[in-house]
Amino acid sequence: MTAIRTNVHHLLARAAEASPDAPALTYKGETVTYADTWRAVASVAAHLRELGLVREDRVAVYLEKRIETVVALFAASAAGGVFVPVNHVLKSAQVGHILSDSRARVLITSADRLGALADVLPHTAVEHLIVVGDVVEPAIDAAVHPWRTAVAQELIEPAALDIDPAAILYTSGSTGRPKGVVLSHRNLLAGAESVSTYLQNTADDVILSALPLSFDAGLSQVTTAFSVGAHVVLMNYLVPRDVPKLCARHGVTGITAVPPLWLQIAEVPWPEAAAERLRYFANTGGRMPRATLDRLRDTFPQAAPYLMYGLTEAFRSTYLDPAEVDRRPDSIGKAIPNAEVLVLRPDGTRCDPGEPGELVHRGALVALGYWNDPVRTAERFRPVHHPDQEWRAPEMAVWSGDTVVADEDGFLYFVGRADDMIKTSGYRVSPTEVEEAAYSTGLVRDAVAVGVPDRALGQRVVLIATATQPELDIPALTAALRRLLPFYMVPSQIDARTELPRSPNGKFDRALLKAEVPA
Repeated sequence: MTAIRTNVHHLLARAAEASPDAPALTYKGETVTYADTWRAVASVAAHLRELGLVREDRVAVYLEKRIETVVALFAASAAGGVFVPVNHVLKSAQVGHILSDSRARVLITSADRLGALADVLPHTAVEHLIVVGDVVEPAIDAAVHPWRTAVAQELIEPAALDIDPAAILYTSGSTGRPKGVVLSHRNLLAGAESVSTYLQNTADDVILSALPLSFDAGLSQVTTAFSVGAHVVLMNYLVPRDVPKLCARHGVTGITAVPPLWLQIAEVPWPEAAAERLRYFANTGGRMPRATLDRLRDTFPQAAPYLMYGLTEAFRSTYLDPAEVDRRPDSIGKAIPNAEVLVLRPDGTRCDPGEPGELVHRGALVALGYWNDPVRTAERFRPVHHPDQEWRAPEMAVWSGDTVVADEDGFLYFVGRADDMIKTSGYRVSPTEVEEAAYSTGLVRDAVAVGVPDRALGQRVVLIATATQPELDIPALTAALRRLLPFYMVPSQIDARTELPRSPNGKFDRALLKAEVPA
């Protein structure tokens, strides 16, 4: 084993050396130590090598979130491969796309999921299936192997650099099929160190893993915990009331979630002991409504709120210091440690304070690009220029496509995604601003604003919402929005729903909602 951490599985190896008997993972009624977890990783990694896995071969993992899922991801790294986590809620056609696009040679899945993939596997490059649970023999041209962790194996690590690919995370995107973001070992290691630093994580933390491991923020919960030897409680989110139950049972100290999940968590009762135990709660994946933030702070009086922003192409990007939340509750903060976030004009020059521009992230967390897609990689990953350092080689940064604005003190505020912006009556309208106004009325629980083509206006604003009461009072909501928003931002139509669809990562599915609104 190397003396320094160069690959992502070294996070686990070092923790197992330092605290072998400390709890690493809990799933349902089972808890495994760091030593147990590392032994399982070494065993599965050795098996992968026996199957002929070579450096940078892709290993897809299609399992619900459980101990074997985490072991499989880190075993792929330990064997020299690239892991491809596949969200367990995806259907066969979506899984087939990821397997085919990534050209994964190995698929690790469960017997019950394997049956649903019989039609798509023949069209992929999968040669080996490792099955958790009872082994079945599907009618496909691939070798089927049982999950093995009991055999003691000495891990012989393949040669690998920290700039080598470690993972491919498939993002849902707003149009077209998901694209694979390639993260290096350096990206994952730098992200784990940076996030654990500002969250002040220690080995005493118990972190609830509520987000999918195929989502950058979900994977970050595990890497961050392993970097400090913390305890991870794995959860496949079903209903909001399960969250406080798990937190009470295991003494959870930290939770990271996306706004739709926080909206639900804020509505359920919490045992006093569980609420007081929470040391921090963090939001990512969109702006948290002010009313929800206030309610969470009342529920968790001892917890520090972290408002964060991240994009898969840079793993993590910004956070707001909890000390600034009262003064700047709408800010996404400043760059995380070991990163710089710029606000740039289209020509690459820096925006002035108060001037909207594109968020551009530079530093060790910038991903390697989009898997097997040089065109889209060139569009999003572009050089940043250093006018006073013309001698240096071009440095690649990720141009996020998100519009932000910085204040005089350098704090950033999210305006909207370029592809989500609504253009109406000659104005550019941020969906977030409309949604915030809707939340502030207290009449809506969930809200998504979209732009629908309109011959006269270019686009008209449509608000799709669920109610805090049994039925949505549309006239009252319309009147309130007319009071809160300029005329061009007021929705021309309010569509009341009982539930809003979500993407596999738990975010509202804007593309689907937009497609469902009649033009």
